[in-house]
Amino acid sequence: MKGPVVPARWWHRLPDGRVQCDLCPRDCKLSEGQRGFCFVRARENDEMVLTTYGRSSGFCVDPVEKKPLNHFFPGSSVLSFGTAGCNLGCRFCQNWDISKVRELDRLQDQASPEAIATRAKQLGAKSVAFTYNDPTIFAEYAIDVADACHALDVRTVAVTAGFIHADPRRAFYETIDAANVDLKAFTETFYEKQTLSQLKPVLETIEYLVKETRVWVELTTLLIPTLNDSEREIAELSEWVMGHLGPDVPLHFSAFHPDYKLTHLPPTPPETLSRARRQAMQAGLRYVYTGNVHDPEGDTTRCPSCQAAVIERDWYQLNAYRLGPLGECSACGGAIAGHFDAKAGDFGRRRVPIQMTAS
Repeated sequence: MKGPVVPARWWHRLPDGRVQCDLCPRDCKLSEGQRGFCFVRARENDEMVLTTYGRSSGFCVDPVEKKPLNHFFPGSSVLSFGTAGCNLGCRFCQNWDISKVRELDRLQDQASPEAIATRAKQLGAKSVAFTYNDPTIFAEYAIDVADACHALDVRTVAVTAGFIHADPRRAFYETIDAANVDLKAFTETFYEKQTLSQLKPVLETIEYLVKETRVWVELTTLLIPTLNDSEREIAELSEWVMGHLGPDVPLHFSAFHPDYKLTHLPPTPPETLSRARRQAMQAGLRYVYTGNVHDPEGDTTRCPSCQAAVIERDWYQLNAYRLGPLGECSACGGAIAGHFDAKAGDFGRRRVPIQMTAS
């Protein structure tokens, strides 16, 4: 099943005859017929093209908390999809069967931007999420989908590693309403050895989003035993978030399970997540969560003013919602950072695969 090949937006020609991709800091330089590190951006007919426009690895309706976003219309549903490929080389990738695919014929679903937006509206999804692989590499497609969504009052979510250059970053995030950025660790050594990328551009993206855009931002760090879970690294990460972003950016510490090229490491102990959460809160962060484990307290949103439990969760299920119509604490009236409806959504913890009709 072959979809359209569309011109890429961010590239330039080099004096030696190659073309350079300007989308992310990899700066892939390609001769005719070559593909970039991400595999989906290629040089064809002397131009840079995106080979996965309109082609998805599958569609699914999820709870928005699964992204994870705990402060972006809690309880609502999100139509999620990705494509193939990735511009990082994470040895611990937990979607490796999608992000590392090198056979584009495995992409089963075709859908135009308008079809995706219309389907989301029909399904009652509050938003559409670009996820499973990094939307940076299919930015042209994602931007068109986002424009179609906004025309129907459907919001957009990016689940991303944040490894992107400034110009495309500006264009892409103009169309995004919320993002969960995967801050994979807090050392350049980890990024270089475990993701084949760099930390600095990711930090620049996060700071840009929080300080210069209207995008609602939450962060996730997957804690991998012996690689990025030390007390010192968690302290440095938490202090950076507090000092550069402020106390109101939610931070999720998520449990690793052995996968892809790190099957020799054990799963993250629940106590490691609890300790990291305590450290981050002691650093001044108001909203810190644990993920991939059963931890009702680590799932709970508390009012920073009076410590009342304003949202209680069990995995992705909302069990209590005590916010006023403006997102304020029902107990004391204190403000809770985020985007909220007067009434929580009731989608629950379901995951519903969706067949998309091409159009």
